Amino acid sequence: MPVRTIHVAHSPDSDDAFMFYALAAGKIDTGDVRYVHELQDIETLNQRALRAELEVTAVSIHAYAHIADRYALLPHGASMGDRYGPRLVARTPLTREQVRGLRIAIPGPLTSAYLALRLYEKDFEPVFTRFDEIEDAVVDGKVDAGLLIHEGQLTFGDRGLHLIVDLGEWWYGETGLPLPLGGNVVRKDLGPALTQRISHDLRASIAYGLQHRAGALDHAMRYARGLDRQRADTFVGMYVNDWTLDYGEAGRRAVRELLARGVQAGVIDREVAVEFVDE
Repeated sequence: MPVRTIHVAHSPDSDDAFMFYALAAGKIDTGDVRYVHELQDIETLNQRALRAELEVTAVSIHAYAHIADRYALLPHGASMGDRYGPRLVARTPLTREQVRGLRIAIPGPLTSAYLALRLYEKDFEPVFTRFDEIEDAVVDGKVDAGLLIHEGQLTFGDRGLHLIVDLGEWWYGETGLPLPLGGNVVRKDLGPALTQRISHDLRASIAYGLQHRAGALDHAMRYARGLDRQRADTFVGMYVNDWTLDYGEAGRRAVRELLARGVQAGVIDREVAVEFVDE
């Protein structure tokens, strides 16, 4: 049987690297399917998914609203903020009312962080900025505040910045649900048999990493962007966990709730029919 090559795209971050460690290192048997990894920042992947360039990719849940006709969500691979998530920071303490009208550095228009912040406060000026340049933009006074994703959620205090709101905690207070930030999607035109095979392999990779944490963390440290091992382990644990193995009923409800609220708020311009591979 000929080998089928599948391109899997994800962010060059410690949590994604941990998730895909077993696939990248050949730790699991994938039979006649060969996986080629492409690493790019999440907003670039969101934009590429809009063009349906990628067979399997990590995307923001916000971006999924715009690609649901061509992609389905895999039941695993989620990055869920369970009472934590993107953090809005500034050089000085601010109240929620003081956030209104500010110039805020945002990691991309299709990120779930941007959607969540719009639900928290609709009136601000977004300044779209590479995620790894947001801290500097705040410290240097180029913007009034910044919305941090990835490792910045743990390191902003080292730069003397102040937390305004943790959007994952705010979302939990609003809904009682985790905040769905990212997920893995598969293009529907691959067909059910190949889709199920890909789903099986990706879940096996996540499970292997969780079961072989030291080796997976060694691999993830290549993408930890200056975090020490303890902080990298903390960050990985935030976004690769039981939610990542399967959204579960609450996780699926959270995805639908976030997107529905985005539609109600006018941030998303269409109703979204959320489709999981196993449904």
